[in-house]
Amino acid sequence: MDPVDHTYALSSWTPGVVSFLAFIFAVFLMVAVLMILTGFLGEKRVNENKLRPYESGIIPTGAAPLRYPVPFFLVAVFFLIFDVEGAFVFSWAVAVEALGAKAMVQMTFFILVLLMGLVYIWFKGGLALNGRKDKKAKPR
Repeated sequence: MDPVDHTYALSSWTPGVVSFLAFIFAVFLMVAVLMILTGFLGEKRVNENKLRPYESGIIPTGAAPLRYPVPFFLVAVFFLIFDVEGAFVFSWAVAVEALGAKAMVQMTFFILVLLMGLVYIWFKGGLALNGRKDKKAKPR
């Protein structure tokens, strides 16, 4: 790989940092102007129907909050954790030859830490979806 030449990074003639920052500033400025204009120019008629919650055309009745069981959220959190782990491991596996031995040690440490977390969750009973702890789990 060739080193990046930063000599012309601030030049207005070549794409660089200044043009990128100017673009970001222009986008933020345009969004701010449009939000302010819609706030001033938009119609503001408040009535009972606009304040009513809308649920697919059906007027809701009864209590609104639904109680989801805790295992539902545990499965969701475990999925996110191990999904992110999968993304890191896959991207590392694609470039393993170019990264060398140091990356192998770092990925091994990463997987061991996640494995220790999984074993900890298992012993604490976090993987028991029926609400009871596993019989092999040690009480703490």
